[in-house]
Amino acid sequence: MVNEASSVLTSGTALPLKGIRKVAARRMIQAWQAPVFHLSTDVRMESALARAKAQAGTTVTDVLISAVSDSLKSNPALNAHYADEIVTTFSEINIGIAVATTAGLLVPVVHGVETDDLSAIAKKRKDAVTKARDGKLSMPDIEGATFTVSNLGMLGINNFDAIVNPPQVAILAIGSTRELPVVSDSKIVIRKIANLTLTCDHRAIDGATGANFLANLRSIIESEKE
Repeated sequence: MVNEASSVLTSGTALPLKGIRKVAARRMIQAWQAPVFHLSTDVRMESALARAKAQAGTTVTDVLISAVSDSLKSNPALNAHYADEIVTTFSEINIGIAVATTAGLLVPVVHGVETDDLSAIAKKRKDAVTKARDGKLSMPDIEGATFTVSNLGMLGINNFDAIVNPPQVAILAIGSTRELPVVSDSKIVIRKIANLTLTCDHRAIDGATGANFLANLRSIIESEKE
C-alpha cells in the first residue's frame, strides 16, 4: 500500500527532524517499548480554581504543578528514572510540561520546584512556556525532567492517556474541568470535576505505588490549602 501511494505522489516537502524534535522522536520510540499501565481518578477542582484566581499571574496549571510536587515528596518512587534495570530516585523535582507550539508539541522543564512556592512556580512555568512558543528553547531547557504533566483541558479534552517520556517512570494527563452532577450527603449537587490519568512504567512502579500517589494528589488538590 505504501509503495503504491509513493508511485502516485509526484511532489512533496521533506522536512528531516532535527534538534529538539529529533530527540523527542527518539524518546517516543523508547516509550512504546515500556510496559505501562494507567490509573484514573476524578478530582474536585473548586479549591484549585480558587487558589489560581486569588494570586495574580497564576494559572490552574501552576496550582497542579505545586500539588504534583507535594505528592512526589510523599511518593518519591515516581520521581525517578529507569534505565538498564536500575531505578534512580531524585530529591530534586523537575516537572516537564507539555506545550503546544507552531513547531509541534514541546516539553520544557520547570526545574527545582520542590522548594518553590506558588508564585515562583508560576514564574518558572511562564518563562518555560514563553521560550517554547518563541522557539528559544535550548537543550538544558528540555533536559533533566523527573516527572511530566500534560494538561489538555484548555483544549476541551475530557480525559486521555499520556505517553511516558523515558527515562522518566510516570506522566500525569489532566483533562478539562467540567460541571458535573455528583452525589453528596444523599443529594445531587453540581461540582467542578477534572479527570486525572496517571501512566506508569510497570518496570519501576507497581499499581499500589501509583494509586497511593494519585490518591495523595487528589487529596492535596481538593484541600483548602492557601
